[in-house]
Amino acid sequence: MSLFAALVLRDLRRAYAGGGALWPVAFFLLVATLFPFAVGPDQALLGRVAAGVVWAAALLAALLPVERLVAPDLEAGVLDQLAVRGVSMALVASAKVAAHWLAFTPPLMGATVVAAGLLGMSGRTLAMVETGLLIGTPGLAALGVATGALVAGLRGAGAVAGLVMLPLAVPLLIFGAGAVEQGAGAYKLLGAVSLLLLAGAPFVAAAAIRAGMD
Repeated sequence: MSLFAALVLRDLRRAYAGGGALWPVAFFLLVATLFPFAVGPDQALLGRVAAGVVWAAALLAALLPVERLVAPDLEAGVLDQLAVRGVSMALVASAKVAAHWLAFTPPLMGATVVAAGLLGMSGRTLAMVETGLLIGTPGLAALGVATGALVAGLRGAGAVAGLVMLPLAVPLLIFGAGAVEQGAGAYKLLGAVSLLLLAGAPFVAAAAIRAGMD
């Protein structure tokens, strides 16, 4: 087994230990359940805003585990041991991105089917939202890991993580929700933003990790 795969599996086991990976999904479903109570039973209105609600809930759900993505390994000295062995911190960050995506995206996409019933989504809208999530969540996972590395060790890291991550995730939210109306053009922009985050986030996270180890 390669080092990358071993790091991914290690983070996946930790994510699912004690049901930790299920909390973002539970939060996602809670938002989807409460929103119809807030706006009323108007199915036409719910159908129009459903994609935006799903994306906003997905963004907030992805933010929940950010504090646990990097900080525990940094505090336990795991990252120091990997650095001593010559392991690239960008490789470690890339493995964390892959593990974070695998931990929260498949359950989230499954929960979206349940949310579709609560929000009155049509089958076409559900298919387009699921496609957008498949394209955009890798960038969301990359942004989560980079944010986790930047706030690791800070007091009140959860609040700081929200301030850092949420503004940077706005393009994903806009293009992801807009894909239902805009179609292929929004998907292309969503994919471009997601790829940009995937390409840059591991190096940002690696720099933050090295700074945290100094």
